[in-house]
Amino acid sequence: MSDLSRAASAPDAISAPPAEAWLASIVESSFDAIISKDLCSTITSWNRAAERLFGYSAAEAVGRSILMLIPDHLQGEEEDIIGRIRRGEMIETFETMRRRKDGSLVEVSLTVSPIRDGTGAIVGASKIARDISVTRENERRIRLLMAEVNHRVKNQFAVILSMIRETGRQSPDPVVFQQRVKDRIMALSRSHDLLVETEWTGTDLSALITAQLESFEHREQVSLSGPLLALKPMALQYLGIAFHELATNSAKYGALSGAGGSISIAWEIVPVDGGDRQFSLWWRESFTPRHEPPGPPREGFGTTVLKRITPSALHGQSHFESTADSVVWTVTAPVDALRAA
Repeated sequence: MSDLSRAASAPDAISAPPAEAWLASIVESSFDAIISKDLCSTITSWNRAAERLFGYSAAEAVGRSILMLIPDHLQGEEEDIIGRIRRGEMIETFETMRRRKDGSLVEVSLTVSPIRDGTGAIVGASKIARDISVTRENERRIRLLMAEVNHRVKNQFAVILSMIRETGRQSPDPVVFQQRVKDRIMALSRSHDLLVETEWTGTDLSALITAQLESFEHREQVSLSGPLLALKPMALQYLGIAFHELATNSAKYGALSGAGGSISIAWEIVPVDGGDRQFSLWWRESFTPRHEPPGPPREGFGTTVLKRITPSALHGQSHFESTADSVVWTVTAPVDALRAA
C-alpha cells in the first residue's frame, strides 16, 4: 500500500468538532456578553461573559425576561427592538445603559440581530453587549484634561502678554527687549518642565528655586531652608517668575554679580487663627555696595511681579525692599493657595 493510501485510510488523529459545538465554544469563550431571547423577550441562552458583566448566573437568567436588565426609564427600548426584529431588521450597534444584579448601571454597546429557524422563520434575537464604561470614563477624563490644558495655556498666554507689555515699556531698544522677553519665557519654560516631570501633580519648592537659579553664576552663595512643600501648578509658575526676577536683579547688582555677599531663601508653614495654616517665604540678600549705585529704582516688570502679580496669584501679600547693599522680599499666603492636593 502506498503512503498516500495509508494516509487516506488511517483514522484522523484529531477530528474536527461538529459545527454547532464549535460555535457554542466560540460564544462561551467570547469576551463580550452574548445573550439570546425569544420573541417574548424571554432569555434562552447566557454565556460566561454575560455572567461577569451583569452578575447573574446562567441558571438565574435563562427563562427570565430580558427586561430585568433594562432600567425603568429605558424599558421602551425593548418594545422597539422586538418590533424591528419581528420585521427581520438588523439593528445597528447603539450605546445605552443596562442594570446589573446589584442594581448598579453599566454603559454598554449593543448589537442585536434576528435568529431564524431551519425554515427561515424569525424565532428570536441574539444580543451582543460590550462593557464600554471604562472607555466612557477615559473619554470623560480626556475631556476634563483638555479643558484643564486649555485653561492653563490661556493663563500662560496672559502671563506672556503681560511680560511683553511691561518689558516693552522698560526696554530702551529692540535688542534689549528681545533678550529680556526671551529670558522670562525661558524661566516660565523651566517651571513648566518641572510640572511635566511630575505629571502636574506638584513640584517641591526647593526644586523650583534650584531650577530657576541654575542658569546663573555664583549659585554657591545661595542657601535654602524650609519644609517640603509640593506646589500646585499656578503657584509654581508665579513663584518661578518671582525667583527669576530676583535672580536676574542679583546677577546685575547683587550677590550673584560676583561682588560678594550671600542670598538666604527660607520658608515656613505656621498655624494661624481659625485653624488655617500660613505660608511665609523670605529672600534675604546682602552684598558689597557698588561705587556707583544704579540710581532710584523704577517700577519695572520685575518689581511689579514681586509687589503685585505673584502675591495676588497666591491670594497673599508681599513686601519688597531694596537698598544699596541688600534686597529683601517677603511673601505670605494661605497654604491652601500653594500646596498641591
